[in-house]
Amino acid sequence: MKLIVWLWNPWEQYVSTRHNVGFIFVDIFRVKNDFSDWKYESKFLSEISTWLLNWEKALLVKPQTFMNLSWQSLQKICQFYKIDASDFIVIYDDISLEFWKVRLREKWSAGWHNWVKSIIQYFWENWDRIKVWVGYDDRYDVSDWVLWKMKEEELIALDNEVYDWINEHLKKKIS
Repeated sequence: MKLIVWLWNPWEQYVSTRHNVGFIFVDIFRVKNDFSDWKYESKFLSEISTWLLNWEKALLVKPQTFMNLSWQSLQKICQFYKIDASDFIVIYDDISLEFWKVRLREKWSAGWHNWVKSIIQYFWENWDRIKVWVGYDDRYDVSDWVLWKMKEEELIALDNEVYDWINEHLKKKIS
């Protein structure tokens, strides 16, 4: 079983922000790949959707905690389903490269991302991550930059440019 986790902050004020690039993408990905409808699972502190590809089951997870506490959801899901950290993929925003570049990293450092630091404390570094770069204008504070709403053209670019790359790489990792 594979676990695909999209990092986000699940409250209205964070919708369409750069920090929620995972949330924006997850609904595009779920619909285009015929995942099941979202179902809230209180024991996992998450919304869960399932998918079957080449007889391999995948869980799509939207933790319902603040991003920096998402590791709690992962811990509960991994314990329940006996999923090893090497079988999950985390998708999140990163400011270190130009806008909408995507990179798959296997067992890489946390960089600036506090959530990645928190998950490494529990799961070590033995898991894959897909970083979606949201750019960064150093005239602004990092937290302001990632929590501002994205422009319409940025949202369109996410759907058109990033989706195909992530979709292709996720299917390879799952099957």
